Amino acid sequence: MNALQNPLSLVGRILIALLFLPAGLTKIAGFAGTVGYIASKGVPLPELCAAIAIAVEVLGGLALIVGFKTRYTALIVAGFTFVISFIFHNFWAVPADQMMMQQINFFKNMAVVGGLLGMAAWGAGAWSLDAKLSK
Repeated sequence: MNALQNPLSLVGRILIALLFLPAGLTKIAGFAGTVGYIASKGVPLPELCAAIAIAVEVLGGLALIVGFKTRYTALIVAGFTFVISFIFHNFWAVPADQMMMQQINFFKNMAVVGGLLGMAAWGAGAWSLDAKLSK
């Protein structure tokens, strides 16, 4: 299993980043819509929050892919994901016809947070910028 540790770490980083990088790029392309959606949830300073979301998703996604400052990046992205899940996927407070989808998204996000926390604990592996820069 040790022979698979580095390739699995790389693939894991890429797959988790695939949740964030495209989402961030979509937010850039539809910035006004993103701001409107954030505002509709009652979040203050929606423009600033949209910019923060874009930065976390795009920069964090890229950093995870290449394995740069992976432990810190994973903690930041995990914290972001944890917080936004309670705001945007609050399945306990939506109409019954929306509950299942929001519940799925909420618990999917909690699973992603778990994966990111594992990444924060164990690092990016040898196939990363972190490993190259530490030499």
